[in-house]
Amino acid sequence: MTRFLFSLILLVSISVSAQQLKSPSEFLGYELGTQFTRHHEVVDYYEYLADSEPDRVKLTVYGKTNERRPLILAYVSSAENLSNIETIRQEHLKNTEGSGNSSKAIVWLSYNVHGNESVSTEASMKTIYELLTSKSNYLENTVVIMDPCINPDGRDRYSNWYNQYKNTPFQVDPNSKEHHEGWWSGRSNHYMFDLNRDWAWLTQVESQQRLKMFNQWLPHVHVDFHEQGVNSPYYFAPAAEPYHEVITDFQRDFQATIGKNHAKYFDANGWFYFTKEVFDLLYPSYGDTYPMYNGAIGMTYEQGGSGRAGLGIITAIGDTLTLKDRIAHHHTTGLSTIEVSSQNAEELNQEFRKFYQNKDFKYKSYVLKGDKDKLEALKSLLDKHEIEYGTLNSGSFKGHNYRTGRSGSMSINNNGMVVSTNQLKGTMVKVLFEPNAKLSDSLTYDITAWSLPYAYGLDAIALTSTVSGSSTSANDVVQSVTVGAPTNTYAYLFDWNSMKDARFLAALLNEGIRVRKADHPFNLEGKSFDRGTLIITKGDNENKKDFVQSLLSIARKHQKNITPVSTGYVDSGKDFGSSYIQMITKPKIAVLSGGPTSTLRFGEIWHFFEQQLHYPLTVLDDEYADRVDLDEYNILILPDGRYGNHFSEDQLSKLKSWVRSGGKVIAMGGSIDALDGDKGFGITKKKSEKDSSNNAPQPYKDWEREQMKGAITGAIFKTKVDNSNPLAYGYGSEYFSLKLGSSAYEYLDGGNAVYLEQDTNPFSGFAGIKAQERISKTLIYGVENYGRGQVIYMVDNPLFRGFWENGKLFFANALFMVD
Repeated sequence: MTRFLFSLILLVSISVSAQQLKSPSEFLGYELGTQFTRHHEVVDYYEYLADSEPDRVKLTVYGKTNERRPLILAYVSSAENLSNIETIRQEHLKNTEGSGNSSKAIVWLSYNVHGNESVSTEASMKTIYELLTSKSNYLENTVVIMDPCINPDGRDRYSNWYNQYKNTPFQVDPNSKEHHEGWWSGRSNHYMFDLNRDWAWLTQVESQQRLKMFNQWLPHVHVDFHEQGVNSPYYFAPAAEPYHEVITDFQRDFQATIGKNHAKYFDANGWFYFTKEVFDLLYPSYGDTYPMYNGAIGMTYEQGGSGRAGLGIITAIGDTLTLKDRIAHHHTTGLSTIEVSSQNAEELNQEFRKFYQNKDFKYKSYVLKGDKDKLEALKSLLDKHEIEYGTLNSGSFKGHNYRTGRSGSMSINNNGMVVSTNQLKGTMVKVLFEPNAKLSDSLTYDITAWSLPYAYGLDAIALTSTVSGSSTSANDVVQSVTVGAPTNTYAYLFDWNSMKDARFLAALLNEGIRVRKADHPFNLEGKSFDRGTLIITKGDNENKKDFVQSLLSIARKHQKNITPVSTGYVDSGKDFGSSYIQMITKPKIAVLSGGPTSTLRFGEIWHFFEQQLHYPLTVLDDEYADRVDLDEYNILILPDGRYGNHFSEDQLSKLKSWVRSGGKVIAMGGSIDALDGDKGFGITKKKSEKDSSNNAPQPYKDWEREQMKGAITGAIFKTKVDNSNPLAYGYGSEYFSLKLGSSAYEYLDGGNAVYLEQDTNPFSGFAGIKAQERISKTLIYGVENYGRGQVIYMVDNPLFRGFWENGKLFFANALFMVD
């Protein structure tokens, strides 16, 4: 009787609360779906709910965006659960250790990772309102964590643009301006990065701050809400092949369990949907795969609409798709996900615990060695993922050799590290470090290769046995830095091997310190120095006030060891007065934006300069770039994009004249097409040979797979390096390049710094047989001397998504070493 009375009082209390609680429409002052809600208004509504329902809603600000907008999480559950939220979290995490007594389902809903896929944030407000009112029973055994907007900068960019350009009332004609965003759409974040490709690489502040919170919970279920083209019906799980092999049978099956529940609601409403197509579970940096590799049921939900749909649009079949329709669909799948999770809380806990039990992976340990700066860069990434690693000072190890692609051995004498799968994040270690991910289907949605030893330019061995090392973290490493120098110092020398060195050089140039570079190896005072060595002489900087103090301060900040020398007279090689010891020009750099350039590729360059290199960059928009006097700049960067014949004959003539007079062009990806041999420069696109092996027409049903023979879906290739070329200073004789397509260019007459030879089998990832034939004996990176200037060609992208760490020094060389 007492229990009945308690339940009755609780029910009445919730009912009264629900009657008093304002819906999103009541709070905002307009019907949800008739306007796009600005981010600050969304935050206001969540704050209102937290203030009105403090026993059932807890709001946390977990960070800020580049444009200073808050990133928030809402924890939603029953009053009893929320009062014990920390105990629930700790018991849940004990499941990863095989202990604990958790009985609650943990569901994380992430909205609006792509800013112009804006319906999901609107749907989140309706979803949380109903969780607190009509669907509050779901919360008795479930904790729901809601991130209403992962990408506030992109969302407001789209919302503000749409509110500026829309008709009143809105226009459903798809030709209207309100359905056509400009060059920079709302999809990306401030630096034009796709945050749904950044979960594993953590290059962006939004990702870094979010993952700290995610690792505190490791939810059972994670949903990433998206939109796709306006003519597509709704997509929900189960996902398409390929699935990564680490995904468990339960993770596969539970996707179907949730999908069938969604289908029940969609069928009842007559809504169209599809499953098991397009969206696979392989690439590890998505909002569905990353949680999946951490034990969750990770899922992507895709509503038709995206940035084109606005408040309403006529689709290809003549239907009108409204924002209200799109909200209803995302709202339905969100609640359906929580419903199924609540009904299966016990099984979710059991299977989550099983996921973290010891895995029988083929490779148990990954041993790595290489440049200390690159090792520290990798350790920094692993620390963010809370992946454990150890240091190795000696030993010989046998296993899969990454450099050869076959069994071999590697010795470590100093400065090695080991990462084992025998740890909490062991599955994530396998996925990120394995030499070659197993593909069940070549039709994939993204890249098929990403192995971190290749990305960071490290030698590695994958072993079938467990190797232990002494535990450490990147923060534990403090390098000794010379804080003084002999009074008879003639010059100060610094090595050149990594992005850390490039940042150091940028800081010196920004401080006005003059720096030379060695274009020839030399020996001096019992030490050997490679090409690219930075040489800072007192004589060059005699007019620089407090020169030595400034130099030592910058060296200390960048943890750079100083080698002082007392003379410029070398033991072997070229003396410091030789023409092989050239002054590095402090470059003034411009980059083209807009028009033919890709926003993603432009954003990588922008982010590289501002957040990695810390060196000034001028952005020239395509609308007025031809009116700019290029003589004000030393370097012009042309990002990848769709150029075709974008430049007029007059523009090309001016560009060639500027290069001939000493300017430097860095042409990346598709921009090379605008400069090929027909337009007066020395690069030539490789002509495709007609396939005469089978002239019979291919069946239509086989067309897509036939096309894959000519495709490269993000595969890693071993290339040759001429490290006597200034573009390749700091590299060895080989480089593993991430190739994103089959575009191919012939070798240059001279200046081929990195290139493919005849063998083009990928070391990791998928490349079709025709594509492999096409890229045989082709250029990767090269320099063409043109008058007193240069054109630098970058066929592959060394800055791809900001994570291909070993490519970045090529770009720094293009800026500072090539002259």
